[in-house]
Amino acid sequence: MDWHQQYIGKVKHAVFHTQKTGRKRVVVSTEENVIASLDLRHGEIFWRHVLGINDVVDGIDIALDVITLSSDGSTLRAWNLPDGQMVWESFLRGSKHSKPLLLVPTNLKVDKDSLILVSSKGCLHAVSSIDGEILWTRDFAAESVEVQQVIQLDESDQIYVVGYAGSSQFHAYQINAMNGELLNHETAAFSGGFVGDVALVSSDTLVTLDTTRSILVTVSFKNRKIAFQETHLSNLGEDSSGMVEILPSSLTGMFTVKINNYKLFIRLTSEDKLEVVHKVDHETVVSDALVFSEGKEAFAVVEHGGSKVDITVKPGQDWNNNLVQESIEMDHQRGLVHKVFINNYLRTDRSHGFRALIVMEDHSLLLVQQGKIVWNREDALASIIDVTTSELPVEKEGVSVAKVEHSLFEWLKLKGTLMLASPEDVAAIQAIRLKSSEKSKMTRDHNGFRKLLIVLTKARKIFALHSGDGRVVWSLLLHKSEACDSPTELNLYQWQTPHHHAMDENPSVLVVGRCGVSSKAPAILSFVDTYTGKELNSFDLVHSAVQVMPLPFTDSTEQRLHLLVDDDRRIHLYPKTSEAISIFQQEFSNIYWYSVEADNGIIKGHAVKSKCAGEVLDDFCFETRVLWSIIFPMESEKIIAAVSRKQNEVVHTQAKVTSEQDVMYKYISKNLLFVATVAPKASGHIGSADPDEAWLVVYLIDTITGRILHRMTHHGAQGPVHAVLSENWVVYHYFNLRAHRYEMSVTEIYDQSRAENKDVLKLVLGKHNLTAPVSSYSRPEITTKSQTYFFTHSVKAVAVTSTAKGITSKQLLIGTIGDQVLALDKRFLDPRRSINPTQAEKEEGIIPLADSLPIIPQSYVTHSLKVEGLRGILTVPAKLESTTLVFAYGVDLFYTRLAPSRTYDSLTEDFSYALLLLTIVALVAAIFVTWVLSEKKELREKWR
Repeated sequence: MDWHQQYIGKVKHAVFHTQKTGRKRVVVSTEENVIASLDLRHGEIFWRHVLGINDVVDGIDIALDVITLSSDGSTLRAWNLPDGQMVWESFLRGSKHSKPLLLVPTNLKVDKDSLILVSSKGCLHAVSSIDGEILWTRDFAAESVEVQQVIQLDESDQIYVVGYAGSSQFHAYQINAMNGELLNHETAAFSGGFVGDVALVSSDTLVTLDTTRSILVTVSFKNRKIAFQETHLSNLGEDSSGMVEILPSSLTGMFTVKINNYKLFIRLTSEDKLEVVHKVDHETVVSDALVFSEGKEAFAVVEHGGSKVDITVKPGQDWNNNLVQESIEMDHQRGLVHKVFINNYLRTDRSHGFRALIVMEDHSLLLVQQGKIVWNREDALASIIDVTTSELPVEKEGVSVAKVEHSLFEWLKLKGTLMLASPEDVAAIQAIRLKSSEKSKMTRDHNGFRKLLIVLTKARKIFALHSGDGRVVWSLLLHKSEACDSPTELNLYQWQTPHHHAMDENPSVLVVGRCGVSSKAPAILSFVDTYTGKELNSFDLVHSAVQVMPLPFTDSTEQRLHLLVDDDRRIHLYPKTSEAISIFQQEFSNIYWYSVEADNGIIKGHAVKSKCAGEVLDDFCFETRVLWSIIFPMESEKIIAAVSRKQNEVVHTQAKVTSEQDVMYKYISKNLLFVATVAPKASGHIGSADPDEAWLVVYLIDTITGRILHRMTHHGAQGPVHAVLSENWVVYHYFNLRAHRYEMSVTEIYDQSRAENKDVLKLVLGKHNLTAPVSSYSRPEITTKSQTYFFTHSVKAVAVTSTAKGITSKQLLIGTIGDQVLALDKRFLDPRRSINPTQAEKEEGIIPLADSLPIIPQSYVTHSLKVEGLRGILTVPAKLESTTLVFAYGVDLFYTRLAPSRTYDSLTEDFSYALLLLTIVALVAAIFVTWVLSEKKELREKWR
């Protein structure tokens, strides 16, 4: 029923550790701020640490321990290599932002203590590898020098530090690494100026670009003298028009220049001349240099050729010779190669072999050795950005193999229970149990437990996960189109959900993205079949999509109508069919929506006005009009949260009967919006403002009329605010600066306009207003009840359980700062709680009031597990009324089923029906034997 999967994300740094003693492993850091040690044989995680959102890893290396630099070069840590325990942590100070650089020299020791050199914050630090003590610091910010490279001189205790002052002054420092003493300082000006990254081609020579990006500048700083040499790209036979950049690498004597869509591999000759050794116009990735034997170097070049990937390992600067040349078949759904790291090993014949760790476009990680993929990891699942669900296919009539397997499993399980199973039977039981044939079938079940989780990742890859065991059913990489090279801001929507045509039509989802980072960038659409994972269609639109609104209408094929709002506030209807436009025109006057401009502090309500008027006639484009607007004063309030109800939420009853036998009518409206604002000074991190200058204001707004139905101010409070709006209540979480604690508040809203309906006599005589027409423009008569409680945890995400008919009780699902999911009964957040509830209130289920919300260890949905990097919680109702499906995602994935009102109406999947039948037979046999013995005993007593 539960499953938990661990991932690490897209790898950006990797260091191999393959000594003869100990396990062979590779230590990696990823874009999800994960540091992990992976088994080199199978790709499994030995250990890992997920750092904070702002604790971005800048570099890793291995000394005696794993050394990591993070937080923009301000935090240096050492981790024990075997188990990942943190050995020490040092905080590096500085006065200026600069490029963080980490260097772990191989031969620099002070009294058996190896040095670690770190350049960050405008300073160079020498740190002890044993305890993290900062041995010495040299400040370059005082001289306005931005350090570009820290270079260790061969077989020496001296280092070079080179950098720029401004855009044209070059500085080279020669420093004694043992004590930080300055041995020499040279500086020279280059009139053309410098721009971009530098490529270090030797211990005393680097290459960079001038400010025009048309000249390669070779900078030599040997013999305590700085010399510049210019090489025009045109002299190398290349056109420098377009975007030119030097790609970062660590090849000795060679570097790579990217010009538009092709790359140049350029070598520095012995005469300090530059020459092009290779030119490619297709995707090619080069690894860093690897020292593998007696000072020999090698590097890998990975090139794409159709469905294959060619891996070539070349020696040092010799481009024409190859040490290894392999070609492997690559699934096109993995996209292009983004990074490659190589490592060497000794073959049985004592020759050198090479293995390659490859990072693909879809964020997957592969180890390639001897022309084969040894293992792979689907680490795109660590970066999920949107989730939806899809029903599985309906099971066709006929004999089901799963039923036969299930019967066999029940028989073997019965033998195991009776201690009659052989070792072969026990192995078969374990194999079938792992397979979980009933739980992982690819057809929908009666209770609605089996579903497909359709997840969209940062890598533009969509996965379909089976809810039974979490396996990947299919995956699809959304390929870049000719018109759009970098789609961003992807979102997932249900496009077609067949109910009446479930046997004929497959469900599908819609992916909407932007072709660029600007809100005015044109939108792209992609339609994907959720059963097969095939891309049905895709479009590059001419308009943008700043907002996507699924409408509650479907056409004859059960495709849902969607409105896309562009940056000019025009709306575009999809699908573009005559049937869709006919349905839309019938509901033309009933379509309203709202927009939230958080940066401007404005919320607006919109309605459809007329068809678009322009040069190109488009029957599916409509002009809009602004119905209302709420402008928050920017000097006192800043919008930080806006939450609405789930459109598919089911509310069983609108009435709530109190302990006094009074009826309270819930104010249930799908047009209700919760908005939270804070004082501008309190919009930063917790503690960034004093309690007197911080406040939190919450609003409940009717999005049809723009009326503010409820407003409440929490003085001395600040965000972040996490909220959930369900039925007629809203729960939100924030931090109270005055009390130095987290709090959760609840507000329930009731409709007073229906108070007259409580008279039963009027109801019998028909003199009530239940059938009176209701308009969203009529001013509602409402009343609210609120209460605030102390909560001990910081919160990352909040959700509420959802059930099929809305009958059973609800639980709040709270993602805590500890990356766990806590289930809290909604009754604890009842605003009618009092210190001494009456007997009638106790019977109603009202809990006595306490100032804090209880944290019951048994209420953790994730048990002892963690969903590292928790970002969101999805709840989906099952067909079984008492059950909710819960999917929590972050760097890890976790899935479970919850039953807030207990599973009173079903048996668990692992219930042994065979054992139940055997028990019944045994009881019947026992009753029969007992009855026979009793008859015999009674007969004997009569004969006496």
